Amino acid sequence: MRISDVTIEQLLEGAGVATKEQIDVLKEEAVRSRRPLQALVIQNELITEKDLVKAYAEYAQIPFVEIEPKDIIEDVLNKIPERIARQYNAVLFKISDDGVMHLAMDDPDDVQAVNFIQKQIGENIKLYIATRSNILNCLENYRGDVNQELNQVIDVQREDNGEAQVISETDVSEDSPIAQTVNLLLEYAIRSSASDVHIEPREDYVQVRYRIDGVLKEVNRLPRNVINALISRIKILSNLKIDERRVPQDGRFKIKVAGKQYALRVSTLPVIDGEKVVMRILDESNQAVTLKDLGYWGHSLDVISEALTEPNGMVLITGPTGSGKSTSLFSILTMLNSPDVNISTVEDPVEYKIPGVNQTQTNAKAGMTFATGLRALLRQDPNIIMVGEIRDSETANLGVQAALTGHLVFSTLHTNNAATTLPRLLDMDIEPFLIASTVKAVVGQRLVRRLCMICRQNFVPQEEEIAAIIRLFNLRQDQKFGYVHLLEQQAFAQNIGVDTPFGTNETTITSLWKASPDGCEECNHTGYKGRIGIYEVLGSTIPIQKLIISNATSNQIQDQAISEGMVTMQTDGLIKALRGNTTVEEVLRVTKE
Repeated sequence: MRISDVTIEQLLEGAGVATKEQIDVLKEEAVRSRRPLQALVIQNELITEKDLVKAYAEYAQIPFVEIEPKDIIEDVLNKIPERIARQYNAVLFKISDDGVMHLAMDDPDDVQAVNFIQKQIGENIKLYIATRSNILNCLENYRGDVNQELNQVIDVQREDNGEAQVISETDVSEDSPIAQTVNLLLEYAIRSSASDVHIEPREDYVQVRYRIDGVLKEVNRLPRNVINALISRIKILSNLKIDERRVPQDGRFKIKVAGKQYALRVSTLPVIDGEKVVMRILDESNQAVTLKDLGYWGHSLDVISEALTEPNGMVLITGPTGSGKSTSLFSILTMLNSPDVNISTVEDPVEYKIPGVNQTQTNAKAGMTFATGLRALLRQDPNIIMVGEIRDSETANLGVQAALTGHLVFSTLHTNNAATTLPRLLDMDIEPFLIASTVKAVVGQRLVRRLCMICRQNFVPQEEEIAAIIRLFNLRQDQKFGYVHLLEQQAFAQNIGVDTPFGTNETTITSLWKASPDGCEECNHTGYKGRIGIYEVLGSTIPIQKLIISNATSNQIQDQAISEGMVTMQTDGLIKALRGNTTVEEVLRVTKE
């Protein structure tokens, strides 16, 4: 819904969320960029879309509603045909016992739309206003079971002889069964909150697997004879060479599902049974979340926050592939992004696009490596530099030189934990005194599956389980549960598991949480929903700098950092397990070395 600029001003001033000076600045920008004030207000986070619509609802005296899509009865929804519902962004979500039909729209001021819908379903309507994103989510209910729809499309393509189809233009056109198959596979993946889609040829079938919350799961088996047409369709979308099947190829394309835009990073690879495709799903409409939302708290949050205020130096994020390093960097750069700062990046590939940031893609064939890209960035007058990954001594040296010459440099490394990062830089021929003076903070991180808050189960651990936890998490002998209880209280104070009772006291663990074996509808019967990060943040204190200069081992550096208050990844994971966010088994799964 488009709200007039004058009304936006009145709403912001009435809500007290913006001063007249802030509004005047945005009005000037709206004129310059030819964009509505409404869009700029939300983009600059003066007010959320939900709060703005609520304020407008009060102003226009139209009731505001937030609908839960799964609560809508199918027969009620289908009273308005899908085509009309999508055209007018309207959803019929309830019919009262007295026959009153409850209709939500993102623009109830559209008299023509309301009149048209009344002709379709009758005039006994109560009108509500809802956010556009809420209505788009509700409209997805028209699709029904995507997996069932996919099976129907696949059944049409099954051929008894099982021979590979000869691909013609019609086979891969927009309205062909193959195109429908690709669309449905991607839609089902997005609805399942998958991060990756694997399409893998096997001897007798094509295996389709999704990576959901970090774990691969088989979701379908397609007939073997569709593989060539399927891969060709994906290549056409990604602008890759259809006839090249002997070498790997990389591409990218975008799709829209439920009003959200998703970028798909495509990688093809020749395997023994044909050609395999993996597609990484990136939600481009995702807003960057704060460090607290990512799961930072206590000592870790203090150290990383202080490092971000430094005018120069290096901040390194470490962990294996798929541990959330890109998401952490995306959030940090978005926090630091402002018109008076020049942020430049060199990445392989550019995963998240950040408005106002100069992002460069590496291209090894053209000679554009991390090192050459970083060398060029230094001539672009940057304040903040982000290098996607430090892979060699040349890139590491350039990064250190950039940090020494007044730039704040962010990058990633593949190491097991924060402490092993510093000796790793020594291996790259960086002088110890340079590491000590430039590295401001090192973050080690992993992702663990988050327990489903609806069906998680509480239990009291036995003595042998408590003894195993003490051993596996290397709990400090001098303080043990007093120390853990203190950390749990700190985590609770910073909103980690606020709806969960304490799991420890001064002497022992009193309760833990586990996933429900059968799960529930909310978590698709897995017991887990989403992921949360576990972190350790090593700060650059004077004792640690002395250890680096004296070529200390990673164990010595880690021991010193722990004595200064650093919470290790394992301990951070244990605290989050006690707070009901995850399980002890999950933490051990991702942190075992």
